[in-house]
Amino acid sequence: MTAAAPAAPSASRLPSLTGLRWIAALLVFGFHAGTMRIIAEPDHQAVVNWFFTLGLSGVQFFFILSGFVLVWSARPGDSRRAFWRRRFAKIYPNHLLLWALVLLVGLWFADPVNVGAALENLFLLQAWDPRPGHFYSVNTVSWSLSCEFFFYFCLPLVLPLVRRARPWALWAVVVGVPLLILALWPGQALVPEADRWWFTQVFPPVRSLEFWMGVAAAELMRRGRWRGPGLPLASLIFAVTWVVAAQWVRAELWAALLSVAYILVITAAADADVRGRRSPWRSRPMVWLGEVSFAFYLVHVFVMITVLRLTGDWGTGFTGWWGVAVVLGFLLLNLGLAALLHRYVETPMMRRLAPRRPKRTIGGPAAVAAPDPLPAPAGPTVAQVAVPGPRTLDRPSAYVDSR
Repeated sequence: MTAAAPAAPSASRLPSLTGLRWIAALLVFGFHAGTMRIIAEPDHQAVVNWFFTLGLSGVQFFFILSGFVLVWSARPGDSRRAFWRRRFAKIYPNHLLLWALVLLVGLWFADPVNVGAALENLFLLQAWDPRPGHFYSVNTVSWSLSCEFFFYFCLPLVLPLVRRARPWALWAVVVGVPLLILALWPGQALVPEADRWWFTQVFPPVRSLEFWMGVAAAELMRRGRWRGPGLPLASLIFAVTWVVAAQWVRAELWAALLSVAYILVITAAADADVRGRRSPWRSRPMVWLGEVSFAFYLVHVFVMITVLRLTGDWGTGFTGWWGVAVVLGFLLLNLGLAALLHRYVETPMMRRLAPRRPKRTIGGPAAVAAPDPLPAPAGPTVAQVAVPGPRTLDRPSAYVDSR
């Protein structure tokens, strides 16, 4: 007589994961505010640097979260075409609007336009082009949308294999991804030096490692086979990892360490929701902030640089407490614009363009709002500035204005 397989967790929405999206968004915002040197006061800037040194890894969090949620929420009978259409409806209207706005503002400032790069960006193909000024182009944060579109294309093709995979194979993915991320450091020596930043930071197949980590973890949890710490311990592990990595660990290890911390927090928060345990991330304000986080990321770098250029303060910074006040003002301004974009573009276009989802069968996981891709900033003109990250040995200087 064979032992029965462990019962899968009961169906549930996962509002804590929506709330956690805002935390990741806030980390990336803080990283950019610090890297742009808006705060000129050395002591204040040092505090920002201490808190947000690893803030750009919020992109990594979103890639892992995207894989987890899309597998958790997948329903039998959902066609590939319907899946692709829903993801297009979720992402593309916001992207198209920001693409047009950034180009119009660029014309106002008389910024040069690379037509080829602009067309690549329009069709979200820019992450495949290693040429400078192409993968970071127009609304530069949209490079991560280019990666996400690749993930979305692959998932319906691979999901049947994921459903049939043995638990040991899924665990091999979860354990192996941090090791593969770590191997990128010596592995980048095989890539021409000029392309190493693009290869490790932007190239969609490389960045998909984090997505597949989330996919494997979600499938293990869906089967009731995930084994990990509860939310309090996972949160503590994440906090300790964040502080230790920022202060004492070499940059080569950051992405690998944080991928472990992120998957533990994501799975623990999901498990807390499924089992009805306490979670600080599913309050109504946190869920709302998470819902507008995609729009927030699409606008935040563009808005900050545009305002600073209009006022003549780009690159100069603000002394005293003015720098802190300006950063907080940018946070509120971007949040307000994100709320409008979510309310009047993202939500109605989803209703108009997305097909109906198939009804959930009894015992299957309930629908959870699919994650918004988190674009990380970079590139020149208007919102075009190059940013450093923890993945490559050859990192460009922060926010070099290449206009």
